[in-house]
Amino acid sequence: MAYKNPWDSYIEIFKALSDQTRLKIIWLLCNIDSKICSSEIAEVLGETAYNISRHIKVLRQAGLIYEKKEGTRVYYYFDLVDTAFEKAVHDLVMQIPSDLMKEEIMRCRHCLDERAIKNAI
Repeated sequence: MAYKNPWDSYIEIFKALSDQTRLKIIWLLCNIDSKICSSEIAEVLGETAYNISRHIKVLRQAGLIYEKKEGTRVYYYFDLVDTAFEKAVHDLVMQIPSDLMKEEIMRCRHCLDERAIKNAI
């Protein structure tokens, strides 16, 4: 069995957060009161589905986001924090001003509203 350096998980988290798109994904998941699928994230951020999938994989491997399959869709969410370090990461992400994400917030609300309408039918 390979030895795992206790620093590795912390390094992986900081590496995952060192990309603008991944940081935006985490910011969205921390600030919306909903889970969201990768196609919705792609629409909100104006990115391709392929790029979003790659970024989600990095965030999942770092233990920053989780997934839940519902029917044919997989939804992603930022789970409630378990450790002081995770809470500190969450709190730091929450310090990013929402003004930087005005357009993304509007697109996200629109996506979530459309999903709610489709689910109501």
